[in-house]
Amino acid sequence: MTEKLIDWLLEKEDPSVRYFTMLKLLDKTPDELTTERKAIMESELVLDILVRQNPEGYWGGRDPGIRKACEFILEHCWDHESGGFSYTMSKKDGKALSTGVIPCLSGNMVFSLIRLGYLDAPRLQRAIHFITKYQRADDGLEEASGKIPHGWMYDRFEMCFGSHSCFMGVAKALKALTEIPAEKRDAAVTEKIGELAEFFLAHHLFKKSHDLGIVSRPGWTKFGFPLMYQTDVLELMDLFARLGIEDDRLHPAIRLIRDKRLDNGTWKLENTFNGKMMFDIEKKGKPSKWNTLRAMNVLKAYGQ
Repeated sequence: MTEKLIDWLLEKEDPSVRYFTMLKLLDKTPDELTTERKAIMESELVLDILVRQNPEGYWGGRDPGIRKACEFILEHCWDHESGGFSYTMSKKDGKALSTGVIPCLSGNMVFSLIRLGYLDAPRLQRAIHFITKYQRADDGLEEASGKIPHGWMYDRFEMCFGSHSCFMGVAKALKALTEIPAEKRDAAVTEKIGELAEFFLAHHLFKKSHDLGIVSRPGWTKFGFPLMYQTDVLELMDLFARLGIEDDRLHPAIRLIRDKRLDNGTWKLENTFNGKMMFDIEKKGKPSKWNTLRAMNVLKAYGQ
């Protein structure tokens, strides 16, 4: 069954899945996969996305420059005061000012820009500092002791910086910091990764920390791709696998992943943003190459 699944994931019609299958499951190095990377950039989906890009960098026109898109995001979504990313911006003295910096968006933007080669850019370093400085990872226990932080960042959005840390904010912050190569993580990043990871470990990833018999995030037990601001057990376990974290509190999540495997060895697409993106990715309710790839990678990492 495993051999058949690998062959399915290696089909050339899905070059991105093929690349990551060879990288993660077959232990190939990036240097061995130059042909596969080229195939991704020449794939119909990628070309269709890039051909819709506006010459200034956002999508809606015809310009293939990924760098323009990154610069557009940094110009129009990055807040120079806090270092975070916002969904709405205004201008003052030619500088972008935030009216909506939020944790999950900041994490997603930092993750994406690091993956696209912007790790050493000064604005990205500021954004990483935003995460290490402001991202909370408590579950309300600190409120009674008066340790809940206050100030201009925390007082703006109750849903993001309320008495309980936003699960999605913690998830995307962890995703962003995990993307930083280990040799480039400073003490602040390493400490924050530990703090964010412990938050999820205390919840066994998807349960109530104060009553582990209750699933606090039922939606996270249904696997999807891509996830945007949302997350699920599979994405979180992929991060823990990348970080090399071994902990007994991960066992419920590992069992969940293992038990959701279909009889044919695949995992299906249960959640989707199809219909809300430029292009649909796979079909809801059908076997998912992306979910199967991620699940197999996690089970491999934990000897399952």
